[in-house]
Amino acid sequence: MTIANLESFIVEFFNAYGCNVQNQESGVIQVELTEELDKALMNRPFYWHYMKSLNQQGVPMSLTLITDPDKRDMKGEWIDIGSPRLQQIFNHVTSQEKYVLLFQEVEAEINTPLYPWLLANFKISYSGRQKKEELISLGIHLLNGKMIVNMMDELEKLTLKQQISDLCYTITPIITLSSGYKRLEKIILNYIDNQPKEWANEAMETLNEEIALLQHFYQDDLDDKILKKEVEELNNRYTPEINIEVISGGIVYLLDNFPKS
Repeated sequence: MTIANLESFIVEFFNAYGCNVQNQESGVIQVELTEELDKALMNRPFYWHYMKSLNQQGVPMSLTLITDPDKRDMKGEWIDIGSPRLQQIFNHVTSQEKYVLLFQEVEAEINTPLYPWLLANFKISYSGRQKKEELISLGIHLLNGKMIVNMMDELEKLTLKQQISDLCYTITPIITLSSGYKRLEKIILNYIDNQPKEWANEAMETLNEEIALLQHFYQDDLDDKILKKEVEELNNRYTPEINIEVISGGIVYLLDNFPKS
């Protein structure tokens, strides 16, 4: 994931949960948490229990998150694709609001149709000698099959809400959710197939080297139980794998001119 995409995802997350993003410059995000996200992210159960026992309203904390490697020395918390903080955010999104139904806000003076889009935010995890994760947001128009990459970036330009605007109505999808999802999944699989394979080859080379070195030390007893256990651990550590997970998604009803760009 590029720094720009990571920043965009983080800001969208906090905005979606009603947090006050106080400052956002390149590589640095300052945000004032809500009580909900303070409880979810900051690990302060005793504080909130104490405030509740006093019948007082607690004060959520603020976070300064740094995504630019050149600014890691600044006061704040470094966050990247493998950091525990980002995993907390992923887990919260998955457990709380994995799927949504949203409508574009429209100030309509006549009856206005809104068209269905299927949104899916994929997390691709690569594991081997090194670990890497990517976020890819895709959307598909459920009438004509048009697909958009970086769907979340386009949706960020709109005002979305949970209730449909006055004088608006929804158009019934032609493409089923199952069919739409399979098309998005095919895009992801094609993307993975076209990625460089050096990382996997390097992982297998390292695995074979480590096993050969280990067998050298146990050459007099290749059936040793400890050897077999250590070989299994090496396989678990270095065998290249790719996992695909939908971390969030849903149906979004939008005007016919989407996207405008």
